[in-house]
Amino acid sequence: MQSIFALQFKRIYRILAQDMGESKEQILVNRLLQKEEAAWKELFGAYSGNLAYVCSRYITEKEDVHDVLQNSFIKMFRSIESFEYRGEGSLRAWMSRITVNESLKHIRQKGDFKSSVEVDDLPDLANEEEPDFEEMPKEDIMDLIRSLPDGYRTVFNLYVFEKKSHKDIALLLGIAENSSASQFHRAKGLLVQKIKEFKMSKKAQYE
Repeated sequence: MQSIFALQFKRIYRILAQDMGESKEQILVNRLLQKEEAAWKELFGAYSGNLAYVCSRYITEKEDVHDVLQNSFIKMFRSIESFEYRGEGSLRAWMSRITVNESLKHIRQKGDFKSSVEVDDLPDLANEEEPDFEEMPKEDIMDLIRSLPDGYRTVFNLYVFEKKSHKDIALLLGIAENSSASQFHRAKGLLVQKIKEFKMSKKAQYE
């Protein structure tokens, strides 16, 4: 149980730190390094929603998302000493990396990354046709991405959202580099098809 003096000292420190130019994020990091319980609760309240969204790009089951998110925060608590503050936003980026890695760990434990969709089942792409997300709500876009087979969805997310190269993805997932490129190509093909079907169904509703 912390004394009233200790709590008052921490409040004074935060005020002085802000006066000295430390950002709220830096102050929060200092509190996290001290394993301050209130700071971890504050961190969870501020970032859990965004990190759950990151996790749900890779994992479709809500219960699994909850478990992975919980494991991610445990990992953050255990490895906070290794975090290096590099300016505003670096804490969020560090937390996102841990969440993505824990998501990939969960997927790996479920099985391999080979998709059940065969090459012959893919639509023909004219001139490398790109998915057309214009005029589509964000949630509908994410629903279509989540509907991709596990392997395709994982590679697509790593390439598009995490900005990983196919070489990096291959190392992360334990697959061949050309397999990563192939699965990304197939993921785009399926999305092109799914988006067209989605837009046609929406158009039919208003006719």
